[in-house]
Amino acid sequence: MMDLTSINWALIAPIIVVQLILMTIALIDCVRIERTNGPKVMWVLIIIFVNIFGPIAYFLFGRRAD
Repeated sequence: MMDLTSINWALIAPIIVVQLILMTIALIDCVRIERTNGPKVMWVLIIIFVNIFGPIAYFLFGRRAD
């Protein structure tokens, strides 16, 4: 079993914070936007389950430029 005291939290904590901020902003945007490229449910699942790359993919490919 992994000992949590051996983790360097000074390196991990900023990554976790950035992930949570990106995920929150992407989810709010996905809910508020009228149309996306593809089904919204698919984008919500990608945003939630594909860590840092999911929200970035949503902002690059999921938003419609109407």
